[in-house]
Amino acid sequence: MDENKLPEINQHNKEEFPPMHTAEHLLNGEIARRYNCGRAFSAHIERKKSKLDYHLPKALTPEEIKSLEDYINTIVNEDVKVTEEFLTQEDAMQRLDISRLPENASNTVRIIKVGNYDECLCAGTHVKSTSEIGTFRITSSRYQDGVQRIVFKLDKQ
Repeated sequence: MDENKLPEINQHNKEEFPPMHTAEHLLNGEIARRYNCGRAFSAHIERKKSKLDYHLPKALTPEEIKSLEDYINTIVNEDVKVTEEFLTQEDAMQRLDISRLPENASNTVRIIKVGNYDECLCAGTHVKSTSEIGTFRITSSRYQDGVQRIVFKLDKQ
């Protein structure tokens, strides 16, 4: 592959607010690791506030919610680099779950990595470093019918 030419990938259908979208990656990755539930099955990422929904067997406690918030803010304060990598779908499936790719996805996919904290397939926009995110706050959470919803926002530093 020509180092000076970006590979051709599918265009993304929306323009996220990069700090919020990057914070979503961190939260999604950590919840999937801690609770072995996979990434959110439903996400609504916006500039003012965002929400993620997970299938969990029980509600997260207030202590668990606070621990997640503290974890994200620690990474924000570490000023971790956010990088991208391009792989074929075949190579990507060796490291990641690609089952959510649309049928018409290009053979080349983009992986976004936030240091060693998270990596996933993504066509969206992100910050260059976690210090650009600001203070991460979980403003509410609710558990109903096996679904944990987490609502969060960012405060400027």
